Amino acid sequence: MLTIEQIAETANMTVKRVRREIAAGSLKSVKRNNRYFVRADDLAQWTPSFAPDRTKPCSRPADIINWLDVSKEMQSCDGWRNPEQSKNFNFIDLFAGAGGLSCGLAMAGLSPAAAVEIMEPAVATYNRNFGEKLEPFDICDERKCRKLIDSVKDKHIHLIAGGFPCQGFSIAGHRIANDERNSLYREMLKIVIAIKPDFVLMENVEGLRSMLGGRIERQIINDYEAIGYAVNVAVLNSADYGVPQIRKRVIFIGNRLGKKNYHPKPILLPENYRTVEDGIARFAGLPEDRAINHIFSKHNKKMIKRLAKLPEGQSLYGNYSDAWKKVYWKQPSVTVKENHGGVNVHPKFPRVMTPRELASLQSFPDDFIFEGNKKWQLVQIGNAVPPLLGKALGLAIKKALV
Repeated sequence: MLTIEQIAETANMTVKRVRREIAAGSLKSVKRNNRYFVRADDLAQWTPSFAPDRTKPCSRPADIINWLDVSKEMQSCDGWRNPEQSKNFNFIDLFAGAGGLSCGLAMAGLSPAAAVEIMEPAVATYNRNFGEKLEPFDICDERKCRKLIDSVKDKHIHLIAGGFPCQGFSIAGHRIANDERNSLYREMLKIVIAIKPDFVLMENVEGLRSMLGGRIERQIINDYEAIGYAVNVAVLNSADYGVPQIRKRVIFIGNRLGKKNYHPKPILLPENYRTVEDGIARFAGLPEDRAINHIFSKHNKKMIKRLAKLPEGQSLYGNYSDAWKKVYWKQPSVTVKENHGGVNVHPKFPRVMTPRELASLQSFPDDFIFEGNKKWQLVQIGNAVPPLLGKALGLAIKKALV
């Protein structure tokens, strides 16, 4: 049995490259004690499936970012609580999930004209919070896409937004180039071609930028430029916009009107970031309340003792630095992920955080309720775009439109 490190040395590859081969299934492996091993006979039959590590990055000009100050509007505008502010600007949210981006755009004063989501619990959540009657919708279903396009033909669509699935691009995974989820942005492209919104907004993980040396990002930009949309790209940190969490995402903004594509200028300096305490202190001592998604995990006595002794900033399991981690009380949280509750350990109590607390770290309003059992609530929360980031983006795009 060979370790990944031994294979990397023998094959003159990086450890990261070998892990990608295992993740893609081209190199068979056995997992023991959270480590991967490869049998000698499987190694002998292995044919690498990826381009060599020495592939050079494609050339990319320096990002041209048009920063726009939206700090005043972030304070004064709240179309979520005051729907009368959401009248003149229509958007469609593709890959809507539970509605994190939709919630943020509504906060900015944009009105949802339609949404698409395939996961049933997320659809139920969207319907509950937005008063819609959506059905689970596979964006690859041409018949349903045609129905969607027909449903908005009498409306002026100012924006089509989409956080297309990012698992295939994620730094946390292995950025598999041939993951079928990576091409779903093309389904979004088809809808954009048919509806011709004024602006497009795309969100994804930061790791997309370096995938295949930048070629994936360049392809996305080229595809939209080919249909008349000038595109600007920037990496934004949600903490810069009042989210009590470090969460970086690459944001593509494009328009076909010849206007500037504005990205919202950060409104907070790192020393002023909202902390975990700011986000969840109000829930301290609150008994379990399933009606608001405040659902406790059932830890055994041994686990409770271990969590109580765990220092802030450390993980319960050394091999998983971003899982079962006790976050700092006086700092922004680490990124909330789709993990069924195993990432954020509460700094003050010997337990993992509840869905309600994690939703707060994502900046969801307290009256935004998630449907489904606890497992699916956590999936929806971890996959969501933080609403306050969505709000800042919506305000920048709205100001570009007027």
